[in-house]
Amino acid sequence: MVAVLTPLAYIARRWTPSPRTLQRAALGAVLMSVVIVVTGGAVRLTGSGLGCDTWPKCTDNSLVATPEQGIHGAIEFSNRMLTYVLCAAVGWAIIAARSAKPRRRGLSRLAWSQFWIVMGNAVLGGVTVLAGLNPWTVAGHLLLAMTLLTVTTVTWLRTREGDGTPRPRVPRPVRKLSWALTASTVVLLVAGTAVTGSGPHAGDSSDVPRMPFDWTTTAHVHTAAAWVVCALSLAMWLVLRVVDAPADTRVIARNLLLVLLAQGAIGYVQYFTDVPAVLVGFHMLGSCLVWVGVVRVAMSQRERPVTTAEIPAQPDSRLSAAV
Repeated sequence: MVAVLTPLAYIARRWTPSPRTLQRAALGAVLMSVVIVVTGGAVRLTGSGLGCDTWPKCTDNSLVATPEQGIHGAIEFSNRMLTYVLCAAVGWAIIAARSAKPRRRGLSRLAWSQFWIVMGNAVLGGVTVLAGLNPWTVAGHLLLAMTLLTVTTVTWLRTREGDGTPRPRVPRPVRKLSWALTASTVVLLVAGTAVTGSGPHAGDSSDVPRMPFDWTTTAHVHTAAAWVVCALSLAMWLVLRVVDAPADTRVIARNLLLVLLAQGAIGYVQYFTDVPAVLVGFHMLGSCLVWVGVVRVAMSQRERPVTTAEIPAQPDSRLSAAV
């Protein structure tokens, strides 16, 4: 009997991506994860959350947006279509991870988990529309998108290292500080969804319910969490210099601190200018950059030795010839 190869196994047998191709494929998924968060925010900020008033169709009688739905329908439907672009980026990351030599099963699992998160969030997005933009489902939709960003970032960083046993690069107290920074940032992101859920940008011009919180109070809680994250980030940068941590780890911590300062400035400006939609959009982009920076800081504090490839990498042009 002859074993039948799956399409991924067929490609992997005939093509080996170069390390650069593998890293670029994983980075593409990271970038699309950021894009989908920002464009999802644009849907809400333009009041287009119910531009397509049902799901999975755009209307009861049409799969696509109709002229009667106007610009809001076009914006909402365009965001839905971006999910397919995201799926393509994730699919390319899956193919590249599966084709790596020697086979990296952990990396493949990370890549596949991206796909399942995308599918789950697509369903949750549909539930959000059917629920009339319920703020709790909107918050869950955003947090699941940030979960995807976490996994794509980790996958990208894992493509740049081996599969050996992790080895610490900094003392244990510094790693604990990193854990505290990560946990505080999670609290900051969750508090941000409460600000969004109780704030003025409901996502549609109709009467959309809001979270039962005072918006000013939630904004102050969010600000307090942001100051904690900034303080921990500053402490991390200083401690890494004191312990003479590797140069790349210090640079990553410095960059995170700079992004946090810019994000804080945007946050204060938008608060004192009645939360203009444009600044909120930049703030959402900043949230993604902050979270990517925090994940990079955490993962830069250990290293994994690179495993020598069993066969030399083949030119990327071999993929098209094999297929």
